[in-house]
Amino acid sequence: MPMQPWFPDAKLGIFLHYGIYAVDGVPESWAFYTGEMTREAYMKQLAGFTASAYDPRAWARLFARAGARYAVLTARHHDGVALWDTAAPGGLSVARDTPAGRDLLAGYTDALREEGLKVGLYYSHSDWSHPDYPTVRHPHPDPHLAAVNDNRLSSPEPGAEDPAAWRRYLAYRNAQVRELTTRYRPDLLWFDGEWERSEEQWGIGELADQIVAVTPETVLNARMLSRGDYATPEQGVPLEPPAGPWELCLTVNDSWGYQGQDHRHKSVGQLVRYLTETIGAGGNLLLDVGPREDGTVTAEQTERLEGLGAWIARHSAAVYGTVAGLPAGHHYGPSTLSADRRTLFLTCFDAPRETVSVRGLRNAVRKVTVLGTGAELRHHVTGGLHDVPGVLWIDAPRGIDVDPHATVLAVELDGEISLYRGAGRG
Repeated sequence: MPMQPWFPDAKLGIFLHYGIYAVDGVPESWAFYTGEMTREAYMKQLAGFTASAYDPRAWARLFARAGARYAVLTARHHDGVALWDTAAPGGLSVARDTPAGRDLLAGYTDALREEGLKVGLYYSHSDWSHPDYPTVRHPHPDPHLAAVNDNRLSSPEPGAEDPAAWRRYLAYRNAQVRELTTRYRPDLLWFDGEWERSEEQWGIGELADQIVAVTPETVLNARMLSRGDYATPEQGVPLEPPAGPWELCLTVNDSWGYQGQDHRHKSVGQLVRYLTETIGAGGNLLLDVGPREDGTVTAEQTERLEGLGAWIARHSAAVYGTVAGLPAGHHYGPSTLSADRRTLFLTCFDAPRETVSVRGLRNAVRKVTVLGTGAELRHHVTGGLHDVPGVLWIDAPRGIDVDPHATVLAVELDGEISLYRGAGRG
């Protein structure tokens, strides 16, 4: 399926890791997989998960203030606990197995759509709680993930494979995904856990065909392997952006889910840098928050989202409706281009001193203004020889025209951008 145009235009999404792991504030699913705690101790959190203050409309309003255009909620993580009332046999559900006692996805999907946001649902292929899951081994595991066949929660002992049990597991997984598509009709399905099996073992083609048959416009991430629509690097802006659409998954602090002791929150200025560097390279930022067990988002994370949204609101022309900007070397900082490629938006993280320069720009410049204030800046060109353009120098903005997080200059060109990429003359 061709990429849905809303996705590369969205620029910012919110990732929500919400589940029983917020009760004790432990790493989602991994806490028992890696032996940090026993599975029995981890599952005792089922009794403490109430979602007592869960207000998806408040979430949606917060995400809209942040400038996000979509959100992705962990409908089911690797621990196997579904946030909806699943009828698939053998699965756990907050509706049946916790005091929350209800479907948490319906209100979430309705609230997002009321705010005009696209609905994303995260679903893990793997389920470290389902009895039929650890029944086959990956035939050719990634050498960097060699332990994938060594954990008894995910793989059987050598020689103890049970293909019939694995077929039951796939039927269970497919049934859950069918519930997600038919009940909630998500705009995006964000899969995970794909490293534990081969594409053939997962039955990726069959699953993708099943999804497309119900919701043909649903976007799929790269963890649907050959059927994925976009790449999903995590926790660091790639120095060489993936080919095609992509999305950077980034936590606001150091944790995906709620961990009360983690106060290493990125500043608003740092989040602005992540956003502008990501969209300047043609990607989206999927910014993760971890709600508390009761469903509330912490004040620290709320403050970061609102601060990022305030910056985006002042500079929306450089965010929405843009494409990737200049290659490295033309400007000291990220940039974006308007969809018609006639306006170049330059991001300056630090207060510019004297001038801002652009190299290799063949176009004449009609006007340069500061986004957010409209101040017009003087500019001129020095140098240049034959087909090698000179350097564009823009007078640095001053005073109130300098944004505390990042200043953006709008450079209006005399036509579609034309860049010189040669080695010089002589």
